[in-house]
Amino acid sequence: MSELVRFEKRGAIGVITVDNPPVNALSPGVPEGMAECVAKGNADPDVKAMVLIGQGGKFIAGADIKQMGKGNTTPTEWRETVEMSEKPVVAAIQGYALGGGLETAMLCNYRIASETAKIGQPEVAIGIIPGAGGTQRVPRLAGVQAALDMIVGGEHYPSSAGKDLGILDDIYSDDGFLDAAIAYAEKVADVRPLPRVRDNDAKLAEAKDNPGIFDAMRKKIARKARNQRAPYACIEGVEAAVNLPFDDGLAKERELFKELVAADEAKSLRYAFFTERQARNVPDIPKDTPITKVASVAVIGGGTMGSGITMTCADAGLPVRILEMNEEALTKAMDRIRSTYEVSVKRGSITAEQVEERMARITPVTSYSDLGDCDMVIEAVFERMDVKIPVFKQLDQSMKQGAILATNSSALDIDEIAAATNRPESVIGTHFFSPANVMKLLEIVRGEKTSKEIVASCQRFAQQIAKVGVVCGNCDGFLANRSRVPFNLEMNLLIEDGALPQDVDKVMYDFGYPMGPFAVADLAGNDIGWEGRKRRYAANPDARKLPIPDTICEMGRFGQKTRAGWFDYKEGDRTPYPSDVVEKIISDYREEAGITPKSFTEEEILRRILFSSINEICKILDEGIAYKATDADVMWLNGFGFPRYRGGVMFWADQIGVKAVYDQISAWYDELGDRWAPSPYLKKLAEEGKSFTSD
Repeated sequence: MSELVRFEKRGAIGVITVDNPPVNALSPGVPEGMAECVAKGNADPDVKAMVLIGQGGKFIAGADIKQMGKGNTTPTEWRETVEMSEKPVVAAIQGYALGGGLETAMLCNYRIASETAKIGQPEVAIGIIPGAGGTQRVPRLAGVQAALDMIVGGEHYPSSAGKDLGILDDIYSDDGFLDAAIAYAEKVADVRPLPRVRDNDAKLAEAKDNPGIFDAMRKKIARKARNQRAPYACIEGVEAAVNLPFDDGLAKERELFKELVAADEAKSLRYAFFTERQARNVPDIPKDTPITKVASVAVIGGGTMGSGITMTCADAGLPVRILEMNEEALTKAMDRIRSTYEVSVKRGSITAEQVEERMARITPVTSYSDLGDCDMVIEAVFERMDVKIPVFKQLDQSMKQGAILATNSSALDIDEIAAATNRPESVIGTHFFSPANVMKLLEIVRGEKTSKEIVASCQRFAQQIAKVGVVCGNCDGFLANRSRVPFNLEMNLLIEDGALPQDVDKVMYDFGYPMGPFAVADLAGNDIGWEGRKRRYAANPDARKLPIPDTICEMGRFGQKTRAGWFDYKEGDRTPYPSDVVEKIISDYREEAGITPKSFTEEEILRRILFSSINEICKILDEGIAYKATDADVMWLNGFGFPRYRGGVMFWADQIGVKAVYDQISAWYDELGDRWAPSPYLKKLAEEGKSFTSD
C-alpha cells in the first residue's frame, strides 16, 4: 500500500488518510493508495463505511500542477474503485478541496466539510478544464448555471456556499472534525442504494429545457475571455454533461483537457502560477530569516493611495491607524474609505455588515504619538522628497524600536529617505499600485542598508494582505516603473512617426491588454503625466520633450473627466471615439518637425512598445536591481495588466527568441538612435543561446 495513504479502523469505520505534504496533492502514488484503501475497506467484513480525510487539516488541494504538460498519464481505474465502492465513502473536507481534490470528493457517496473549508474548480486559471469529472459531476450536484459559474469563474467557494449549492451534505466545526466525520459515516452506513453523483440527472433538466443558458454564458464572458480557449472549453464540458450520457460526457471532458494541457495558453498560465510563487525567493535571504510579525499598521496620509492602503490592511483583518494633519482631512479620508466600501456593497462583493467590521478596524488620528506601538508604518504622502523626509524624521522619533518604516514612494531614492533616520536598516519601500485596495502587486524595495529581516518581514506582510510581493533594489523608478518608462515613451514616439492613438490602442487591446495605453491615459487623467513631464523638463532641460501630449494637455484635454483627451467622449459614455482635434495636433506637429509619416504593421507597433521595455528590464538585471527576469513578469502581470495568458513580458519574449529580440533591437539602434542601445545582458544571453526565464 502507498506510504502516502494509510488505512486504519475506528470501530466499524475505515479511516483513509492522505498524507502527502504540504497540501496533499494528487501526486503519483496518492490515487493508487486511495483505491487500495477503499478496496481494503470493502474486503473487511467489520468495516461498514469509510471516511476519506487529509492529514494536517488539509483535504486534497488538487492535482500536482508540476506534472501537467509533461506527457505523464495518471491511471484512471482508481476513480472507478472509489466511486463504485460497495460501502459508503464519506469525503471529509478540511482546508481546500480544489480541482482534483473536489473531483475526488465527488467520487465519494457523501461530502462533509469543516466551517472554514473552501471548495472550487479553479483549473481555468491555469488554462485547462477539470479533467477528472468536474464538468460532469458539479452540474449534477449544483445545477447547470451554478456549475458554469464555478467552473468558468474558477473562484474558491466557502463551505457554506458549497452546502447551499448541494455539493456538500453537511458542515461541522473544525474542532473534533474527524470524530464528526466518523459519526456521519456511522449514520449513513446502512443507507441503500448508495448515492452516486453520476446517477443524479435531475438538476440537468434546467438546461435541457433552456439550452440558451450556454450561449448566454459565452456572451457574458466574451470580453474577459477574449483570445482564450479554456473558458469556452469549460462551457463545452458542462454542455456535454447535459447533452451526453455520463460516460460519453467524461470522454468529451478528457478530450478537451488533452487539447488544452499542451497548448501555449496553459503553458503560459502555468508559468505565471509558478513564477508568482518563486518571487518569494530572494537569493541572499534564507527562508528561515527571522521576521517581525505585523499585527498592527499605521498609514501616514489619507489621500487616494493612503486610503486604499488602509482599506487593504483592514480587509486583511489588521487594525489600522490612519494619520492626517487635521480633523478635516481625516474626515475626508474616512468618508472616502466608506464610500469606496459602499460601492462594493452595491456590487454585491461585500455585505453592509462586513463594511462595519472593516471600518471598526480603522482608527483616525492626528498625532504621531498615537502610532508609536504599531508594528509597521506606511508613509503615503505626496511624492516629493522634501515632503517625505520630515515625515521619516518624525517617525524615527515616534515609532518603537523594531518597527518597519515603509514608504509608498513609486520612484524616489529609498537610501536618501533612510538616511533621514537613525535606523536605516528598518527603512524599506512598499510600493502599492493604484487603486491599492484592488491591485495585487506590492513592489518591495530594499535600500542599501535595509536588513534582511525587514525584507523578509515585508514579504510575509504582502502575503498577509493578499498581495503578490516582489523584491527589487533601489534606483530611480525601481523595477516596475523604470521598466515601464520606455513603453510610455515609445507609444508617444510612434504617434510622432506615423501611427494614431487608435492604431496603438487596437494593437495592445488585441494583444490582450484590458485597455489600450492611450485610453488608459484618458481614464487616469492626462494631467498627471503632464505634471510629471513638467517637473522632469525643469530638472533636466535636455530631457526628450513630448510636444503632442503636452499640447493636448495645454488645450485642457485631460481625458474622460473633461470628455476630451487622446479621444473624444460623449456625456455618460466612456467609449473612446477617434478625435479630429487630436489628429490635427499630430499632423501639425509632424509638419512643423519635418516628419514624413510612416506606415506601421501591427507587429511593428507591438514590438516597438514591448521590446523597448524588455531591453530596459535587461539593463535593470545587469545592474543587479532586479534579481531575475521572472520578477519583472510578476510585476507586469499584477501591476500593469499584461495579459496573463501570455505568461509575462519576458516569457513572451522567450517565445519569440532572445536572439530575434536582440537582432531587432540592434537594428532599431542603428535606425533610431541611442535609446535602442542593446543591454549588455541581452547581448550576452543572445550570444550564449540562453533564455530570459529558464535556467
